[in-house]
Amino acid sequence: MKSILVTGGAGFIGSNLLELLVEKYPDYKFVCLDLLTYAGNVENLNSVKNAKNFTFVKGSICDRSLVERIFQHYYISGVVHLAAESHVDNSITNPDIFIETNVKGTFTLLDVAYKYWMTKPFTFKQGFEDSRFLHVSTDEVYGSLGETGLFTEETPYAPNSPYSASKASSDMIVRSYHHTYGLNTVITNCSNNYGPFQHDEKLIPTIVRKAIKGESIPIYGDGSNVRDWLFVMDHCLGLDNVFHNGKLGETYNIGGENEHNNNDIVNLICELLDERLNKSNSYKSQIIFVEDRAGHDYRYAIDATKIKSKLNWKPNENFETGIIKTIDWYLKKYKVEE
Repeated sequence: MKSILVTGGAGFIGSNLLELLVEKYPDYKFVCLDLLTYAGNVENLNSVKNAKNFTFVKGSICDRSLVERIFQHYYISGVVHLAAESHVDNSITNPDIFIETNVKGTFTLLDVAYKYWMTKPFTFKQGFEDSRFLHVSTDEVYGSLGETGLFTEETPYAPNSPYSASKASSDMIVRSYHHTYGLNTVITNCSNNYGPFQHDEKLIPTIVRKAIKGESIPIYGDGSNVRDWLFVMDHCLGLDNVFHNGKLGETYNIGGENEHNNNDIVNLICELLDERLNKSNSYKSQIIFVEDRAGHDYRYAIDATKIKSKLNWKPNENFETGIIKTIDWYLKKYKVEE
């Protein structure tokens, strides 16, 4: 039985991923390590918590002794590393925790994996020859795009926030462990995720929550910032594919090919809420524009050609179908009767 450590599994992407993997691979053992900080919620794991092939451990990826005990106790032979501080606003006000978690935490996991799986550089211990470390990163490491162009796996890194800088740093450490020690690593860089279990403070949950509460819906600047939106389960299917089929040492960009600016997003969600909740006075009347985020990148957009052509992955949802599923989930969460 393979034992896979999933870090940050109680968070948004991690909980969706575990819901997929625990059911799909009954012969695997999944160990979720999560500190349950503001973005992690053990209730996100309700669908898998009683599964025979799932175990939850509360703790930090920076706690080396804990990580070593987990590897030794569960015979960990694979890592899917999602644990990270990821909110850009928080990184601007408190950058130190982003460096601690995203840089030191990633180093700790890599170093423990290397020493547990290998006897020396490029030499795996017997039974661990197929061990793999998947590092889940972000398109924000590439910086900001203008009106045109797409991020590819060859785009130079140019992070513009403490968050993206910490993720870029962790990507480089992962790369170094592959090239220096021969560790079997793969990296993914994804575009903006949306869907069930996302933290309330993120853009789409905020729009839904503020709208139904009758509160002002805040949009940064003039709302013209553009993102490529990826439905979370499509991302999880991509991660599963890369973990099992990706070429060692490679990077794969995972994007939804759904570019929308923030004005498009908020207006569409308000229109869908108007329909579902029979709102005569549109929720759009609650939209306000607030002071822009410091160093706010204008546009992100991913070229997902590599993962499509090499691994035969493609998103199942477009934004129009994915946002309906997302809104319906949040209406149930916030207990709104349609």
